[in-house]
Amino acid sequence: MLHFTPPCGPVLGWADGDVRRATGIPYARADRFARPAPVEDRTAPFEATSWSPACPQAPVPFLDAVLGAAGAGTAVDEHCQQLSVTMPADLPADQRLPVMVWLHGGSYTSGAGDVPIMDPRPLVAEQRVVVVTVTYRLGLFGYLGDGRERPANLGLLDQLEALRWVRRNIAAFGGDPARVTLFGQSAGGDAVAHLLAVPAAAALVDRAIVQSAPLGISRGRARMNAAMARAAAGVSARTPVDDVVAAGARVARVARGFGLRAAMPFGTQYGHDPLPPEDEIEAAWDAAAPHVALLVGSTAEEARLFVPQIPTIRRVAALPVVGPWARRAMVAAVTAGVYGRPARRFAARHAAAGGTAYRYVVTWAAPGGPWGAAHTVDLPLLFGDEKAWAGAALLGGVRWEDLQHAARRVRAVWGAFARGEDLGDRGEVPGALDYRRVGR
Repeated sequence: MLHFTPPCGPVLGWADGDVRRATGIPYARADRFARPAPVEDRTAPFEATSWSPACPQAPVPFLDAVLGAAGAGTAVDEHCQQLSVTMPADLPADQRLPVMVWLHGGSYTSGAGDVPIMDPRPLVAEQRVVVVTVTYRLGLFGYLGDGRERPANLGLLDQLEALRWVRRNIAAFGGDPARVTLFGQSAGGDAVAHLLAVPAAAALVDRAIVQSAPLGISRGRARMNAAMARAAAGVSARTPVDDVVAAGARVARVARGFGLRAAMPFGTQYGHDPLPPEDEIEAAWDAAAPHVALLVGSTAEEARLFVPQIPTIRRVAALPVVGPWARRAMVAAVTAGVYGRPARRFAARHAAAGGTAYRYVVTWAAPGGPWGAAHTVDLPLLFGDEKAWAGAALLGGVRWEDLQHAARRVRAVWGAFARGEDLGDRGEVPGALDYRRVGR
């Protein structure tokens, strides 16, 4: 076993080929529907050799098919506030590497930090960074509150506690607490963006990567959240876990009358701790901008993952002649409205407020596959190995070696950004990624 001596108390990790690991470390504790508190320091060694458990959640068969049953075999526990640290195996004791803190996606209702397809091993080994993967509360456990009996934003508060743990303890694992990049995809990217509006969180990072965040549906959610909270009124701290998960699915159906926002019914709530009111969010982001460098973007065809699942669109797409055109038009419109334009505006506002900002688009797609450059296609360019992605329809027909030719270069861009290197005014990974500096 490997021995680490962070301020939180001694930790026993493990060697795993070209990386070292310390996994399943509790960073916070909380009763159900309660704010998180830091875990007390230990004097006895903590054996950090198990993966962090996922928050209880309903299965998502469609995503399991696309991503290859990513969470199969992952333990489940509503007390899931744990994180895992991965570092290069050959890291000298006196060296401090840039730190990258990962927030997983999943519409704030599914996923976990330690699923195999999001294993940060290739990013760590190639780019010589320390990666921390964070698991946090989801759905009714973490992302819907009425502000009275059930606080809102508990998952966001979990993430803030994880950042505090990193600042205090990461040096013992070879990380530099003054060089922390917070990055996340989908709901995780949305969480990254909103943590930048929290002064206590923004002070703990110097860089942020916002991947495929649905920023176009993050505003104007108060009426929907209130209706959902009313539907969840019967759920209490004593409700059995499985019943809470089932109630979450019923509560999500209440959102269907609120248009496109219902595509991600659970999420951050403005005006509830730690977020400012909605009409003050821009000012909060502007205050953080000069102190946090930003890389924000999306895939070229985000909505290609979701639009085919809408029954009306499927019927239209099946029509001769006009069907394929209508599907492409809908994919383009939703991609632009929910992801593309909001990301451009977010980058432009950040730069105008005095921050460094880069905007990117992922264009990689499995040749001949049905998904194109859809939502989640950035994940295999950053994480996991061939075995983890073997069952993913998203990569059907792709030779792993061909994918890695592009993936290594994409990871190099993420690593360079985390190290604070100048990415230049423009850059590209041919056939996979285009990016440019904003506001210069």
